[in-house]
Amino acid sequence: MARIVFDLDGTLIDSVPDIAAAANATLAEVGVAPLSLAEARGFVGEGAGVFVERMAQARGLSEPARLMPRFLHHYERAVGLTEIYPGVAASLDALARAGHRLGLCTNKPARPTEAVLAHLGWQERFEVVLAGDSLPSRKPDPAPLRAAFDALGDGPMIYVGDSEIDAEAARRAGVPFLIYTPGYRSADLQDLPHAAAFDDWSEVLAIVATMA
Repeated sequence: MARIVFDLDGTLIDSVPDIAAAANATLAEVGVAPLSLAEARGFVGEGAGVFVERMAQARGLSEPARLMPRFLHHYERAVGLTEIYPGVAASLDALARAGHRLGLCTNKPARPTEAVLAHLGWQERFEVVLAGDSLPSRKPDPAPLRAAFDALGDGPMIYVGDSEIDAEAARRAGVPFLIYTPGYRSADLQDLPHAAAFDDWSEVLAIVATMA
């Protein structure tokens, strides 16, 4: 059976509405116009620090580090607008029943990750959860991905994500990559190395069966 590690935002869940809400609550506190959903979606992927830097740059704000505590205050509570992508829960259940070991590796900080997993009832869903601040580095550095697989024991490795950050992390870790195409990527699909692409979560069990 395989070790399967998943990205979170843009792969298992659509969290952009909550992230945008946290960003806009922060911007409102400093009297600046809100982000659109499209802007927030484009800023997601490389961790909260990079998101805040991009947000500040887009609104002409200096010293983004000063916005970080405000943003995290809101982000750690932003769960009510997040939705699981259709078919994800059933696919995760099917993979677990088939004996695959499941882990999570996200660039989302630990406290927002814990909050959204609790909100979704997923506290026990994954055997290992590595967040963006669990280790000194984050994706696309391969270290978090390798650590997640190491924690799952032995067996074939598969990483499931949605973005160029995920594709690069998988490439650098030497792990087969499955890409969920409706996610948050900005690059063209053909430009991202991947073993398989899918747009329907009901396809995943069959794809994994050909690889494990």
